[in-house]
Amino acid sequence: MFQSTIPVLPSLNLDETVGFYTRIGFQVWSRHDDDYAILGREGSEMHFFLMQHLIPSESFFGCYWKVSDAVALHAEFTGLGLTNLHPIEEKPWGMREFALIDPHGNLIRVGQEIE
Repeated sequence: MFQSTIPVLPSLNLDETVGFYTRIGFQVWSRHDDDYAILGREGSEMHFFLMQHLIPSESFFGCYWKVSDAVALHAEFTGLGLTNLHPIEEKPWGMREFALIDPHGNLIRVGQEIE
């Protein structure tokens, strides 16, 4: 019955959000005026809405990307010189993970199952 789950995250400035996510490989799939954007990468989809009163340092928003190669993605992001990129770690729950915080305070956790 379920086909997918899509995060819907706030943005203080959609131009900045779109710029950040296109820098890390996402493409703009749809843009609705200045208050909503849909981006995608390799079949993954993310939605962003304008939230003018967002305080990035106080954001509690986020999502989890389950990927096939967390090490390669971390290396890709490191090569881009991203700030707010946390080290990759092997977690006791069987995941290889790292975290990334976007310019508007959204916490993106990235993980790969350890085989």
